[in-house]
Amino acid sequence: MVSNLSNDMETNRSLLERELSNRADIVSRELSGANGRKICVLYAPGTVDRILLGHCLTRLAEAIPDSAAELRRSETFSKLMYTDNLDELTQSVLTGKAALLFGSGEAAFIAGIESWPARSIQEPDAEPLVRGPREGFVEQLDTNLAMISNRLRTQDLKMEMLLIGKYTQTEVALVYINGVASESIVQEVRERVSRIRIDGIIDSSYVEAFIEDEPYSPFPTIQNTERPDVTAAGLLEGRVAILSQGSPTALLAPFTFWGAIQSAQDYYERWIVSTFVRWIRLAFMAITLFLPSIYVAISTFHPEMIPTNLLVSIAGAREANPFPAFVEALLMEISFEALREAGVRLPKQVGAAVSIVGALVIGQAAVEAGIVSTPMVIVVAITGIASFTIPRFNFSFGLRLLRFPMMFLAGAFGLYGIAIGFLAILIHLSSLRSFGVAYLYPVAPLSPHSLNDVFIRAPHWAFSRRSRPFDRRNPVRVPGGQKPRPDRS
Repeated sequence: MVSNLSNDMETNRSLLERELSNRADIVSRELSGANGRKICVLYAPGTVDRILLGHCLTRLAEAIPDSAAELRRSETFSKLMYTDNLDELTQSVLTGKAALLFGSGEAAFIAGIESWPARSIQEPDAEPLVRGPREGFVEQLDTNLAMISNRLRTQDLKMEMLLIGKYTQTEVALVYINGVASESIVQEVRERVSRIRIDGIIDSSYVEAFIEDEPYSPFPTIQNTERPDVTAAGLLEGRVAILSQGSPTALLAPFTFWGAIQSAQDYYERWIVSTFVRWIRLAFMAITLFLPSIYVAISTFHPEMIPTNLLVSIAGAREANPFPAFVEALLMEISFEALREAGVRLPKQVGAAVSIVGALVIGQAAVEAGIVSTPMVIVVAITGIASFTIPRFNFSFGLRLLRFPMMFLAGAFGLYGIAIGFLAILIHLSSLRSFGVAYLYPVAPLSPHSLNDVFIRAPHWAFSRRSRPFDRRNPVRVPGGQKPRPDRS
């Protein structure tokens, strides 16, 4: 491959067209001005601003400058960058810019008139709020960075760009506030992202899979969000944001267990109300994980723990049921998960109706057929509702997954099995790290000055630099990082 261009326009045009011969969408136009001079423009119609391009080509056709220096000083193209490298020129055309080949004095120019198709800014469906901003990230990285900059108008806001992907050459941005984020965390994030070797990055989830601490854990160690206000708040806490071109989801690291019960809505309502709601989420988190297994354990191994009147009612409801409580719970939980997945895959207009009607019809039919008992339907319904109260979907999915081994332990060992499962989960949570930060921090290890926004949503006037859990005043020991993943290419 020839890396350097010459001063001959036709030679450069032949070289560039040969490099772009596999792209049928590339347009090559040669213009002749009134003064007899020529210029060649190459671009992809779907990736450039057609109005601006048409205006510029019209002005060039009227009078092409006599020299490249005059073209550089003209106002025809607002952004011109000189280059004599064929690889750089080829890549610029592939990324939405226009190539201008000029045959006098300087080889070629790159015109920054790219305009990729993009949807408008709207509220993210996955993180709705009753009160608060209505903006959500889009697939354009420049737009997402602008929304963050609009909220953090300080020169300490740092943005670093990396290119990842052998074929996609995806731009990935690392965003943090200098002086607030821990330097060790920033360095660790930078090293992990720069070590990624993959054919292409389609979404930020690809980056997450390569840099997370525990890929085999059901609990996420990196937060994801589509809201610019949540991202800005995370940066103010000393976290590092990772944004990818083509993805409306930002990643925030580090991420702890207590962040899973926090919602952006908490900080737009009065702190007393938000604190009450946060405790409700903690209670329903326990219900999501333990309620079916507790029902199986007590009804199978420990009926003496149930009040007599309630025990008689449960026994009467289960009299015609041929299956033990464990099989009942397993059938109902699998059916509920199937209905939930069906509701997600179906169109929005019918998805919710199918989920609700399907649950009612199947539950009622199963009770009338004597396959399951009424108390089990109630337990599964309460468990499903409880799982919807957890703000972070990926965290709630981990709890839903752990429900099944907990039911197996309850069906085999009763309450002793539940105790064993709870201890195993607690040990696992205690061993997790997110970029060097303990997953249960600031409860374990205990950090009293960082507890003001864990169980109680502290008033805004109570926040200060000392309360930030991840800033440089709370140094953390970052491990050596992940081993580099194998190169898929």
